[in-house]
Amino acid sequence: MSEEMYQKIDEMYERKRKIELGGGDKRIEAQHHRGKLTARERIDILLDRGTFVELNPFVKHRATNFGMDQLEGPGEGVVTGYGKIEGRLVYVFAQDFTVFGGALGEMHAKKIVSVMDLAAKNGAPVIGLNDSGGARIQEGVVSLDGYGHIFYRNSIYSGVIPQISVILGPCAGGAVYSPAITDFVFMVEKTSQMFITGPKVIETVTGEKISSEDLGGASVHSAISGNAHFSAPTEPEVLEQVRTLLGFLPQNYREAPPRIPYQGEAGDWLEEMIELVPVAGTKVYDVKNVLKLIVDDGNFLEVQPNFARNIVVGFGRIDGQSVGLIANQPKVMAGGLDIDSSDKLARFIRTCDAFNIPLITFVDVTGFFPGINQEHGGIIRHGAKILYAYSEATVPKISVITRKAYGGAYVALNSKAIGADVVYAWPNAEIAVMGPEGAANIIFAREIEQSDNPAAVRQAKIAEYREKFANPYVAAEHGMVDDVIDPRETRKHLKQSLEMLAGKQESRPAKKHGNIPL
Repeated sequence: MSEEMYQKIDEMYERKRKIELGGGDKRIEAQHHRGKLTARERIDILLDRGTFVELNPFVKHRATNFGMDQLEGPGEGVVTGYGKIEGRLVYVFAQDFTVFGGALGEMHAKKIVSVMDLAAKNGAPVIGLNDSGGARIQEGVVSLDGYGHIFYRNSIYSGVIPQISVILGPCAGGAVYSPAITDFVFMVEKTSQMFITGPKVIETVTGEKISSEDLGGASVHSAISGNAHFSAPTEPEVLEQVRTLLGFLPQNYREAPPRIPYQGEAGDWLEEMIELVPVAGTKVYDVKNVLKLIVDDGNFLEVQPNFARNIVVGFGRIDGQSVGLIANQPKVMAGGLDIDSSDKLARFIRTCDAFNIPLITFVDVTGFFPGINQEHGGIIRHGAKILYAYSEATVPKISVITRKAYGGAYVALNSKAIGADVVYAWPNAEIAVMGPEGAANIIFAREIEQSDNPAAVRQAKIAEYREKFANPYVAAEHGMVDDVIDPRETRKHLKQSLEMLAGKQESRPAKKHGNIPL
């Protein structure tokens, strides 16, 4: 090899070393001082060791205004490429806060768009590690155009490949809309924020004073707004959550999720189930304990655990098969459905359906939550999303009615009428238009009122209604329940049903797309 070629190669490595330093040692030190990792450190933690391959490292900005022609931005403020997680291909971009504060400009956006397009063409997840000051003001409208190209791809690739956003610093203005379109959003507690307008703008316009953390921190978006699906105290913990989540998801919509051979004990007879769920519908229990008993090794990954806690959703495995689990939570609002839980549930159903993950629903619901605020807030429209999502879904859909299933909420929660493949009920289940107490008060109102002992008559009529209607057998007689099962055999029946439904194929009428009640 000629000396000249050695010099060219040395020059190439020197250029790459400079790019890998990002904003330089001082800015890297400042990043660490904030308790944050650099873009490349994050990628190293996220991906399997030694698998990252960088793309487009030499891209440069083309801006000349406001002194930009005098400034270099190694890597253009974002690191892009591909690698593996548990041996499976993923694409990744990581904004580099040490270069222009991670601000997005024309070429920065072009790098992100390029890796998103590759992910879609090759049918693999794309993960965005967001840490940015927002649009690069010096570049003007072309930076906004860059955001538009990203939003467009987030939208058209939705349901094609899993898209994951990890918020690892500030995310403000238009930048928040890309994560909002993606399938899952992760945040770091006390470090990352998301908001459309920051605290200073809010104070100027409305006079309200609030900190960045209280306005758009992880706790806010995890518990109040519902914009975040997962959070953890540190960046490594959050990145480990991403790896765990991907284990339940397929590479793309054409594939089934990965199946992991179950090595544990069969566990098909669950004696503990009898003690976990009280027979009396008014007694409280934690449905998460039921879900953990059902899934392999008790491994249940809850999604949005702090938002709309009256409904529990998440991922687990049954005999190695990835499933989406849904359950009313009697500990919170008696497990009733409200506006927020309707949104949370409908979104989860559609995500599972998009990526071929069977749905298992545990039903223990008195109804939609009553109240003026709920009605005026649009509970009709929000509740309708659940009906729409279940009806639209074509993955295997199984329901287990554990206690109460009343009224419209019974219909909405994956009843036979809206497409459930298999519905099981426990022997203590009450399936009716409403609870026995309310029904007796309406049906037998005159008898109760005219009797010499209204209280005794009322109790007798409640018992009569419960015996005649509030049980699983009337629904089973009409084919609305496939079988009444021993609660201790619930896991066994779920395994059998999943195996039976493994080849399910179902289509919907040809159309451009449906019109979900948003």
